[in-house]
Amino acid sequence: MASPAPGEHMAPAQPKITLHWLEVSRAHRILFLFEELGVDYELKTYKRTQERLAPPELKKIHPLGKSPVVTIETPGSTAPVILAESAAIAEYFCDYYGKETSLVPSRYQEGKDGQIGGETESWLRYRMFMHYAEGSLMPLMLLSLIVRGIRNAPVPFFIKPITNSVAGKIESSFLRRNMKNHYDFLEAQLATSPDAGDYLCGKDITAADIMLSFPLEAGQTRSGFAESQYPRIWGYIERLHERDAYKRAVAKIVAIEGEFKTTL
Repeated sequence: MASPAPGEHMAPAQPKITLHWLEVSRAHRILFLFEELGVDYELKTYKRTQERLAPPELKKIHPLGKSPVVTIETPGSTAPVILAESAAIAEYFCDYYGKETSLVPSRYQEGKDGQIGGETESWLRYRMFMHYAEGSLMPLMLLSLIVRGIRNAPVPFFIKPITNSVAGKIESSFLRRNMKNHYDFLEAQLATSPDAGDYLCGKDITAADIMLSFPLEAGQTRSGFAESQYPRIWGYIERLHERDAYKRAVAKIVAIEGEFKTTL
């Protein structure tokens, strides 16, 4: 390889970014995000165990053994940077790759830079929804999965009425009313999107929309809300699925795994 001419500078070596992707998990949001941002990354996929848990290999990457996890190997470093938690990963990469994109809305209204309360509605929604996805909506989806496990548990026939009763009580006293509350909220948020936009924060997709994709996909299959009840949410999910970045993310998984599933 020829040495650079005097006065020329070699481009800095690029880091090796690896997404550790677990099937049917939150990790697909990060793959979707990377495709939207144009991140140069490598993809390593993992299968769930027979118990539908993450495999032990993921504990070698991060002590919690969960996915998504992203490792960043930089030239000259002795150990990789290890990132966990979906929103933290999304915010990290948006800081580096998202400045020239719509993935992070403009923070301040014109003439109000740095002022408390001077933020744009789009940015305020973005900040809230980035954490709402995991903090408020995803716990309901996980509880719904647990309830389904109770209802479908392989127990003797004389125990079945008890497990069905327990599952039904959780659904009627907590799950249904809370899910309705959240779906009503999201339907209203889409109806009042800034600038009559198609996404939750306005006309353009943001990282917050990507964060919401997984729990809403789970809601479609798990909590049984109908398109007739929440047409805006259904249309919103369809718009996310129609994005080229989402399609590329799915195609990459199909090429490696042979199939792609959104939920357990």
